[in-house]
Amino acid sequence: MHLTQDWLAQLPVTVTSITPVGGGDVNAAFRVVTSADTVFLLVQPGRGQDFYAGEIAGLRLFEKAGINAPRVIANGQIAGDAYLIISYIEAGSGDQYALGQMVAKMHQYTSPNGMYGFDYPYTGAQISFSNAWTKDWAELFVDRRLDGLAAAIRAKGLWQPAWNTPFARLTDQLRAHFTAHPPVPALLHGDLWGGNYMFDARGQPVLIDPLALFGDRELDIGVTTVFGGFNDRFYRGYQDTYPLAAGWQDRIRVYRLYYLMVHLNKFGAMYASSVASELAALSR
Repeated sequence: MHLTQDWLAQLPVTVTSITPVGGGDVNAAFRVVTSADTVFLLVQPGRGQDFYAGEIAGLRLFEKAGINAPRVIANGQIAGDAYLIISYIEAGSGDQYALGQMVAKMHQYTSPNGMYGFDYPYTGAQISFSNAWTKDWAELFVDRRLDGLAAAIRAKGLWQPAWNTPFARLTDQLRAHFTAHPPVPALLHGDLWGGNYMFDARGQPVLIDPLALFGDRELDIGVTTVFGGFNDRFYRGYQDTYPLAAGWQDRIRVYRLYYLMVHLNKFGAMYASSVASELAALSR
């Protein structure tokens, strides 16, 4: 995406130089040197400024909880394009033990109303989910997310008929499990894969690109195991700070399934075999 000088002139900062950088598959992203500082600019073409409302709320909640994350500087809309300006963090290297400790600290920050959800919906490139507050984790996770993903995948012709019976059995089991064993509604990153953390120039861990909500902390842990990027020191740091209950290695498989279903819906059939493997493992 090319930003014109007229567009840049309407930003609430004075741009000295601008360089495109990787910003994931949702936003156009830029490193911007201003007259006062270096900042990170995200742009979502053709969307209103409220496109970033959930991310802003998540970043501000991380700040409130004492979690290292970019600081929100400004948000608005120019010529029909939404933008978000956040602090630019120079990358460094650090110890994943400290990262595990920080994620555990985040999970110890619990919902102020004792419920699951968030004030803003999950808005992804291919699908959105309601985060409306509920007292039932099964409603938010099973009914809205798992069932919603299954419907979206079916609509794209990517769902395999052999999945119908094990998936229906699994969702019934999950509803019963979460009713009998409701998880603590913890502050979650919501998309904690290896590309959504970094270390700053001082070696401190930083979480980026949150899809925040209050829910079962094992969702974040499950997501960390899908694509790698987290080593043994991460899990040791987490467990030393806020130990998971026995059996967590088995329970997180449902969150692995969820994350792989997100990718199947988003990227297509290349993830079908992974979804099938996780569903088969959960059906044993």
